[in-house]
Amino acid sequence: MLATDRLLLRQWQPGDREAFAAINTDTRVMEFFPSILTRAQSDATADRLEAAIAHRGWGFWAMALKSDGRFIGFTGLSPANPELPFAPCVEIGWRLTAGQWRNGYATEAARTVLRFGFEQLKLPEIVAFTAIGNLRSQAVMQRLDMQLDPKTFAHPAVAENSPLRCHCLYRLTAERWHSLAAPEARHT
Repeated sequence: MLATDRLLLRQWQPGDREAFAAINTDTRVMEFFPSILTRAQSDATADRLEAAIAHRGWGFWAMALKSDGRFIGFTGLSPANPELPFAPCVEIGWRLTAGQWRNGYATEAARTVLRFGFEQLKLPEIVAFTAIGNLRSQAVMQRLDMQLDPKTFAHPAVAENSPLRCHCLYRLTAERWHSLAAPEARHT
């Protein structure tokens, strides 16, 4: 489990499934995904995410508010799809209920996840990617000091005729993260 000032990043629990299904059927949240998920698909996704954490000790953790323990989404790390043109690599990702947008939770949780990835897992680089039109997620990537790769790519899991197929890629190296995380680097 990881924690921030306001959030807990923890293993998935059975009680998370209903709220997660609601997130996955919200067209605002799923705007930049090929489709919304059925309840069965959502539960299967949660099962896979839970199993990955149980197996590796890390993954896409359930995100809950410290104040009341309420599940609001997920964030974490995962080995990226091996079919992506920049694989092998580890990606950072997040998905939050729309009712919690604009509270800074995605950025807050992602900073803690980056720290875990670079300090505990000793990853050389962490990437993030999204459909070109997803400016909200790109804004989080920018706040995390990730750097935009100049080349876009066609996501192999998105249909060729989909307007969501073209994706952008952001990267953050361990070297850059350590230099930005050092207090003396921020004040000189």
